[in-house]
Amino acid sequence: MALCRKVLIGFVLMSSTGIGLVAQSAPRGNPEAAKMKNPVAASSESVAAGQKSFLRYCQGCHGPNAKGGYATEAAPAAPDLTDAKWTRGSTDGEIFDVIKNGAPPDMFMAPFGSQINDIDTWNLVNYIRSLGPKK
Repeated sequence: MALCRKVLIGFVLMSSTGIGLVAQSAPRGNPEAAKMKNPVAASSESVAAGQKSFLRYCQGCHGPNAKGGYATEAAPAAPDLTDAKWTRGSTDGEIFDVIKNGAPPDMFMAPFGSQINDIDTWNLVNYIRSLGPKK
């Protein structure tokens, strides 16, 4: 009980000084994944194929228009993929990595690496990219 109290007091002190908040709000991109280049051109065919994959695998959590889902007791709402906030990284490689490997450490987004092949994943990246803000 004393240990729990110490941890709670430490968390409160860190939060009140802003230390905890900085760690929580820091971007969590993947520098190694960011180096990956998308080998699939963002053609209308690729975007259409990506949309099919999105509707099959992603809309259940992110919504049919990719504007985000709803929070549950087990997990927070899936993020809006059409806005400018990309906490897991915004490069094609980082988006590919999250789709393939999930979103650690909490894994609220499960990995789809065994369900979606690489070409279809790159098409999905192109579709998601087509929805978001133009860079």
